Amino acid sequence: MMKHKILFYLLLFTCLNYAQKIELKDGDLIFQSMNCGELCDAINQVTEGYKGIDFNHMGMIVIQNDSILVLEASGSEVKLTSLETFKSYTNQTMYVGRLKKRFQKLIPKAIEFGKKQLGTPYDNAYLYDNDSYYCSELIYDCFLQANEKPFFKLYPMTFKAPGSNDYFKAWAEYYQKLNIEIPEGKPGCNPGGISTSKKIKILGVL
Repeated sequence: MMKHKILFYLLLFTCLNYAQKIELKDGDLIFQSMNCGELCDAINQVTEGYKGIDFNHMGMIVIQNDSILVLEASGSEVKLTSLETFKSYTNQTMYVGRLKKRFQKLIPKAIEFGKKQLGTPYDNAYLYDNDSYYCSELIYDCFLQANEKPFFKLYPMTFKAPGSNDYFKAWAEYYQKLNIEIPEGKPGCNPGGISTSKKIKILGVL
């Protein structure tokens, strides 16, 4: 009798997991938290993601020749990355967001614009509209162009520790090396903010 019960619960668990599997589609947004040291820790402290989860990187799904790719700005440039490589960036759970039905007509144009940006340099300065892209900035512009007006929101960026007037040490040293002023208060976006947009629905974990 006990063996039958164990078998039943194993089968139920397997069925539930199968039912929860997400079939990725063009335009789906993948949110993750990479381990990139102090800078990622600083980003996580000042941004708020879906249900309070920390996200510091994101990309958009592009289905191409039956392959699942991720359009992303990372490393040195905008590129199309295999889903398996994208998954390897983190050992933490990733989440999938999908545009709500009334907005999905924007996806083809968003992907078309994104592909035209392949090879564009990575935006190490994290400044909006400077002919380079960081991860969420790329997604922001993809849907800005597709919608012909802002789709997601820009917010004033902060590089200061919560409740403090002091910059995170990691950011102060980072911008000192770049020899540019910290863009405190400048408009920008982040994966966490996009994950909370009312224009998308978080489908679950990948």
